[in-house]
Order: sequence, then structure tokens, then C-alpha cells
Amino acid sequence: MTTTVPDTVESLLTSERLIGHLATSLNDRPHAAPVWYYYENDTVEIVTGGRKLANIRENSRVALSIQQDDGGHTEWMVSLLGTATVVGDEAAFKAANRRINEKYDADENAYDENTLVRISIGSVNYRTY
Repeated sequence: MTTTVPDTVESLLTSERLIGHLATSLNDRPHAAPVWYYYENDTVEIVTGGRKLANIRENSRVALSIQQDDGGHTEWMVSLLGTATVVGDEAAFKAANRRINEKYDADENAYDENTLVRISIGSVNYRTY
């Protein structure tokens, strides 16, 4: 599942330190949780564990929603649907974790107990207000 993310959306996804909301599902039960993310070249990287990771291992179809607000008024929103892949490569994890922690101004080694997940984007929906 691949798509080309429009330049406008790429700019929105990389513009600021925003929180994404990752939606996973297992046995028709949805689970949504906030995540830090890193976007590049039609792929989203997250480092995660717990319920999100367990759900992805069982069902790789996910959604990620990101929204920018100003004073409670939405400026734009992006919704991405895709397929998540759990990446077991330690070097890839360390590089992704470093990128994400740098983006969110966290300690370089924060969250090193988590696992790298890459999301290949299949479809994009966005709107600016």
C-alpha cells in the first residue's frame, strides 16, 4: 500500500511538534492513543509498546490523526490510513528513536524500551480551515 503524500500535507506533518493519535484495532475493538511521530518519504515512524504494539502485531491496519489548533480553533487536520510494520532491527530503532526524541526535544535515549513501528501510508485525507 503506497501513495504519494501531497507536498502540502508533508509540510503540515513536519511543521511542528504535534501529537498524533494512533488508532489500532483488535477483535473489532478500537484503541486510540497519543503518540510522537516522525514523518519522511510517505512513511511515519513511531516508537511504542504496550497495547498499541500488541494490537499492531495482530492487525497491521492503522490510522493516524494529527491536528493543529490555535486557541481552540482548528487550523488544519490530517488523517492517514496505512499498514504498520514492526521493525526488529536495533540500529533502525536507535536511529528512529533518536530522530523522534530530537523532534520532541526529549533525551536522546528516552523510551529505549519501546519498539520501532513504521507505517506505510495508503491514503491521506486533509483539510485546512
